[in-house]
Amino acid sequence: MTEQTDPVKILIVDDSVVMRTLLRSVVMTDARLEVVGTAIHGEAALRSMENLKPDLILLDVEMPVMDGLSTLRAMRERGLRVPVIMCSTLTQRGAQVTIEALAAGAVDYVAKPSGQSSRDASIASLAHDLVPKILALTRRSLLQAAPQSPVTRTFSHAILVEQTKSRRTIPDHESILDSIAPQVPRVVAIGVSTGGPAALDVVLPALPQDFPLPVLVVQHMPELFTRLLAERLDGRCALRVSEAQEGMAVESGHIYVAKGNWHMEVHGENRQGRASLRLTQAEPENHCRPAADVLFRSAVAAYGGAVLGVVMTGMGADGLAGCRHIRAQGGCVFAQDQTTSAVWGMPGAVVQAGLAHKVLPLNALAKEIVDSVRLAANKAGGDSAMNLQQRAV
Repeated sequence: MTEQTDPVKILIVDDSVVMRTLLRSVVMTDARLEVVGTAIHGEAALRSMENLKPDLILLDVEMPVMDGLSTLRAMRERGLRVPVIMCSTLTQRGAQVTIEALAAGAVDYVAKPSGQSSRDASIASLAHDLVPKILALTRRSLLQAAPQSPVTRTFSHAILVEQTKSRRTIPDHESILDSIAPQVPRVVAIGVSTGGPAALDVVLPALPQDFPLPVLVVQHMPELFTRLLAERLDGRCALRVSEAQEGMAVESGHIYVAKGNWHMEVHGENRQGRASLRLTQAEPENHCRPAADVLFRSAVAAYGGAVLGVVMTGMGADGLAGCRHIRAQGGCVFAQDQTTSAVWGMPGAVVQAGLAHKVLPLNALAKEIVDSVRLAANKAGGDSAMNLQQRAV
């Protein structure tokens, strides 16, 4: 996408006049953003999109006439690929629909403010979360000077670093190094954020039922959302999928999704050679809890260099420091490519640091994970899937 000089055009779709007004106020905190229209339900939004041509849509989850999920599906059926951020309540119903919407192609979400002391506090809280996401998802150049509120200034600097990096495009399929690390992987550790649910919905169901390793996933999400994400993936994957719990044994052929607001660590192997999960509420890292860096470090501590780290779409640079640990111990790192990433922040940081053995499009990641595990096992002495599975646990 070319650099823009005009403001990012945003369409707000919400049946609540209070929420529409609040979102408009949030957008107005940054001069690079502009509200070009509002709609009270999905049908009205679809009618206005052709004329308004928004760069991004803020879409309510629950609305009369046509709700957010139905609107999103109708957009995709019509070939409308405008980035969509869902606006969700932190309720069971709101989270459930939001997870479905994210898997269906919405790139991110924000939680509607609740329990704030004032309208100004609600605006500040929502701007803190929403404005950086809009800028990143529309690839807005942050080198352009623009008045900003104190709420967004610090976060805009972080996105500036990310966007500057992502403009240095790495060709698809490029192998950064000549060879894959020689150690046989015993665990796959994945870090993902913005655009993650849709990306995971492609990669994880493509892992075969006989895949011999445990798969540990950090997806930046609140607690309620991670449970629902794990439940949804469990219904779609050949492997078992669970939200991580304290003390849970790390078993081969099982996918573990980190619990929202809790770091997930791999605890050292016991006398039976089996690792377990540890959940902590230590300080956030990279503004995240759970954080991919925490998972990656702990995986290296438990498995040495026998770690295959995968960094997928997401804002920021979570996973970068962890990948340094993986590489330092002789492990292997894959990164999602720029073209298929909703935001090439996390994988882009890994690639720019020269830490990725391979940079792959989304639809090639699962096959490459499976093939690399088998190839490494064969190079190590022709291990069968069963022997590899026994070593994994």
